[in-house]
Amino acid sequence: MRSVYIVLGGLLLFGMVLLVARLTGSSTPTALAAKCFGPIWLLVATANMWVGVTRAGYTVTEETPVFLLVFLIPTALAALCWWKWPGNG
Repeated sequence: MRSVYIVLGGLLLFGMVLLVARLTGSSTPTALAAKCFGPIWLLVATANMWVGVTRAGYTVTEETPVFLLVFLIPTALAALCWWKWPGNG
């Protein structure tokens, strides 16, 4: 259940990054948001994996599929938005 909340947080974070990109007056806010979101979300997903390994007691092998889902779902949405609306967001 915690992973679902993390993924939903990632989707919310992408929305916030997109809003900030629009407010900055970028000519391509979706592209800017997707480019900024990817590295930020990679750090968050890696931190989540680290917590799972160090605090929850999971092994890296057990935590890797969770990491992939947590990272790829919001990142795939960002990439889809970038592909679908590259110029105007």
